[in-house]
Amino acid sequence: MTAIPPAKAGSAQETYSQLKSLIMSFELYPGSRVTETELAERFGVSRTPVREALQRLQLEGYLTVRPKQGCFIREIDIEEIDQHYQVRVALEMCAVELACTHMPDRALKELARQWDPAYQPADDQDVESMAARDEGFHIALAEGSGNFVLADYLQRVNHSIHIIRRLDFTEDMRVDLTYIEHHAVCQHLLKRDVVAAQQTLAQHIRRSQQAAKTITLEQLSRARSKARQPQRGRPAG
Repeated sequence: MTAIPPAKAGSAQETYSQLKSLIMSFELYPGSRVTETELAERFGVSRTPVREALQRLQLEGYLTVRPKQGCFIREIDIEEIDQHYQVRVALEMCAVELACTHMPDRALKELARQWDPAYQPADDQDVESMAARDEGFHIALAEGSGNFVLADYLQRVNHSIHIIRRLDFTEDMRVDLTYIEHHAVCQHLLKRDVVAAQQTLAQHIRRSQQAAKTITLEQLSRARSKARQPQRGRPAG
């Protein structure tokens, strides 16, 4: 695989990465308005890379543009996220049932090898890398079901919950547990035990949901408190 060169200072890629990091950490609070001019001054760049970064983040669902109002950091609706997870569980239970019939041993053994806790790679402590690999596991099962419409719907759900789902991997314990649970699902499928596979996967998803939800609420609370604190040298109120 060809190595991706580091982003140049002031480039659209670097601006995108910096801006996304601020959104993910809630330093840019959900629902707050952002402008090209303010961000350009903040990052010390022209408005062009900022504009490109904003367009990319809008396409990825991190920003919303309201006519005649401007660009806003996407709000996080915990109730809506919970509903997405409900749909996700239903889709993945169907995927597992079909994969139990259609997914060949060869593919399942390879997936099990990739998620064997004994061979967990060190770079999976990186949140974005681990989040991408985790999504890949679930999509692999959906595609293994032979129903690519189902896999497409699951991909859309993943897109909707990505902003909090990645927070599940900010703790090493959660990364380790993901390996254990993914490997267990593969072992159940290799035995063609659909009930055990579904139970293990459902428990895994709901545990992940609760962990990510808890971290999200904690981060939102801290960000909200920080936003309410008066700036130094300026009177409150």
